[in-house]
Amino acid sequence: MDILRVGNCSGFYGDRMAAMRELLDGGDLDVLTGDYLAELTMLILWRSRVKDPAKGYATTFLRQLEDCLGLAHERGVKVVVNAGGLNPAGCADAVRALAERLGVPAAVAHVEGDDLTHALDLLDLPPGNPPVTANAYLGAWPIVAALDDGADVVVTGRVTDAALVCGPAAWRFGWGPTDYDALAGAVVAGHVLECGAQATGGNYSYFAEVPGMEHLGFPIAEVAADGSAVVTKHPGAGGLVSVGTVTAQLLYEVGSPRYLGPDVVARFDTIDIAQEGPDRVRLSGVRGEPPPETLKVALNVVGGFRNAVTFVLTGLDLEAKADLVRRQLAPQFPDAEYALSRTDMGDPRTNEEATAHLRVTVKAATPEPIGRAFSSAAVELGLASYPGFTMTAPPGDATPYGVYHPAYVARDAVTPVVVHADGRRVEVPHPAIGAAEPVPGAGAWTGDVPDGPTERVPLGRVLGARSGDKGGTANLGVWARSDGAMRWMLAFLTVERLHELLPETAAYPVERYEFLTLRAVNFVIPGLLGEGVSSSTRADPQAKGLGEWLRARVVDVPVSLLGQPPER
Repeated sequence: MDILRVGNCSGFYGDRMAAMRELLDGGDLDVLTGDYLAELTMLILWRSRVKDPAKGYATTFLRQLEDCLGLAHERGVKVVVNAGGLNPAGCADAVRALAERLGVPAAVAHVEGDDLTHALDLLDLPPGNPPVTANAYLGAWPIVAALDDGADVVVTGRVTDAALVCGPAAWRFGWGPTDYDALAGAVVAGHVLECGAQATGGNYSYFAEVPGMEHLGFPIAEVAADGSAVVTKHPGAGGLVSVGTVTAQLLYEVGSPRYLGPDVVARFDTIDIAQEGPDRVRLSGVRGEPPPETLKVALNVVGGFRNAVTFVLTGLDLEAKADLVRRQLAPQFPDAEYALSRTDMGDPRTNEEATAHLRVTVKAATPEPIGRAFSSAAVELGLASYPGFTMTAPPGDATPYGVYHPAYVARDAVTPVVVHADGRRVEVPHPAIGAAEPVPGAGAWTGDVPDGPTERVPLGRVLGARSGDKGGTANLGVWARSDGAMRWMLAFLTVERLHELLPETAAYPVERYEFLTLRAVNFVIPGLLGEGVSSSTRADPQAKGLGEWLRARVVDVPVSLLGQPPER
């Protein structure tokens, strides 16, 4: 079968520098992708560009490429990355300069058109400060156009993460804009690859089952002409590719089973997933629907300034000590936020076992009221507060924080542009949206719910979880490893039960979705993360640990489910 082998060497800006070389050295590839952009990253790149207008892109990509461009070109491996960030032209120019310096005749193209800061009047903006970044999520077709013209390296700005795989697949197999099922299959494969080693055992609930955790390999998708794919890794690379590791990634940062994108709506409730062999998981049967008439836009706004200090509380009366700090700071900082983390243990054998941490955070529209004024107020308590007073580090100046907002724009108001290797600028119009009937999802899960004797055990004994963030919204995907556990989970894990097990969620309008072919449910919790990671004062601002918190809760589980091995 004709396949396209795609390996992803970056799941975020800051991922393993050696991953690009490891993927190129480890075995055959046709395309090497790199996903460097997240909501927070766009704000980081904006700060970079404020300091130096020539920047605004992921500079680590250039460092990786310096070691790998010659090898990739020699082996005919196409490189497709979103490392361009806010300045894809600048990134592409830097790649061209690198290629010339190395003597590598690589053709470099880049994709523009996602930046809407010049067209804010088209958007429904949040109140307050104007956005400092506004980027529409482009899709696969500009990448297809660049590859069609012979590009060896394609640098984009804000495209969907999955477009880095979907674009090369559509190019390789000649898909058209209405080949929705094939496009949807490639989107699913792209979603699995986008977070790098999370598909090979990283951040996995059952991490103790994963060999080679000390140095995980990065994932590869073998995409076929019908859009189906096998997720795998290079032989000998650390990690595990299993139905579990792939299911976990499929549930990461998703909402409903209708996964919307600029090219297609991929129906995650139609995914057939099966273990084909060691470290080989087949994804097939994915159905697609026409894309929406709008594109999602990522907005970042400077929300204000923030300062924080963490007090170390030791020994007895920790709640009273924390309350004393509140009373002492309240007259000057009445709106301060307090978070007491009880890490102390009874009858502590070490100093660390006797301690808890009180984090105090203040925010303001300008830095002056919470800069040195707050730092000084905290330090001045040193000899006049609770016994054992100390802090983790001296407080500093106030720093700006950003707020992420999603927005939407008519797709026809955004014009993607490919700048080819010879400098030609070519607009890539959005394809017409084809007519198609909505795709039905999987039928109801049938069979008896396990009952009988129960045992109180952590929920994670029978269920895995993966959680994440989209702005101020958290998602919490939970999956079962057997049919019996799935039937029990569907009956047991309701929204009401989630409120009971995770009381912090009770104040929010939780949505629950069933992904039956994945033996999973997904909870979407709008508002749990406030205004998002950049401004959050939560200890877990991106909800990365939310799933593991749920798995730690002790519940009554049917004994018949305990000790069951995974069924697929």
